[in-house]
Amino acid sequence: MRRRAAALCAGLALLAGCATAPGERPGGADGRPPGAAPAPAGAAPGEASAPADGGAPGAASAPVDGRASGAVSAPADGGAPGAASAPVDGRRATGLPPVVDRVATRDPVVFLTYDDGAERDPRFVDLVRERRLPVSLFLTDSVVGPGYAHFARLRGVGASLQNHTLDHPALRGLPYAGQRAEICGQQHKLRARFGVRPRLFRPPYGTYDTTTLRAAADCGIRAVVLWRVSLDGDGELDYRRGARRLRPGDIVSVPSGDTDSLTLAERTRSLLREIDRRGLRVGRLEDHLEKGLPDHQKDHPEDHGGGAPERPADRRAAGN
Repeated sequence: MRRRAAALCAGLALLAGCATAPGERPGGADGRPPGAAPAPAGAAPGEASAPADGGAPGAASAPVDGRASGAVSAPADGGAPGAASAPVDGRRATGLPPVVDRVATRDPVVFLTYDDGAERDPRFVDLVRERRLPVSLFLTDSVVGPGYAHFARLRGVGASLQNHTLDHPALRGLPYAGQRAEICGQQHKLRARFGVRPRLFRPPYGTYDTTTLRAAADCGIRAVVLWRVSLDGDGELDYRRGARRLRPGDIVSVPSGDTDSLTLAERTRSLLREIDRRGLRVGRLEDHLEKGLPDHQKDHPEDHGGGAPERPADRRAAGN
């Protein structure tokens, strides 16, 4: 009778789930509720696992490149995040036009520039046409006066017309409004006369300051053009700096008007002989400047005196 009672009790215990070992908690072998995900190897019973990257439990993992989630990456050039990269032509991020006295080029070319607009020699027009010279003429309105028809003929045979101010003042030190009036005023004159908007500007006497560059930029000027080489009244070359010979990329300033010894056409022919002797040819300045200027060709000093300023009475002889 006792044996039957014991067997019956054991069967009921199995059916009721009372067969747990003494002291053992119900549930899985790791003590978590049935159906819970297994703990990672080595974790203490009931302990939440830390993320594999070492972050706080439950925290979002960091991107694989180590940046915070959603952060903006800095540019590869080290600039501020989101900042625009510097222009490819090498100009400073200020937007000021570059100042050049020569152009970096491998082409065997030099550039002939003429200032003011004092010359009226029809033989010079013939020379430009015959030799197909892509010369650049930097015109001053008060000097050209009624002679714009002469420069229309020069433009018709291949010359380009550029800006040399309205009245030829030394710009350095003048207030912004005055400098802007001189530069923008001549832009408007040349556009009204010829339908062109010059991209190049030469400051009178070669003197300028940062205000000049600001005003020039605001008037649509792309480059401020000085010169490394000049031609004197006797047809001799003068070098402001560097090698004492013509080199590829040199910008040459030729004084306008005739002198006591040589006409403008004669001086230009003499210069062309020297250019030919050096194995060079005359190039179009605007085309080469449009290709972009490398860093070492830029010049953005806070204050630039140019050469020793000529007296205004000397402007025709100096040609600047």
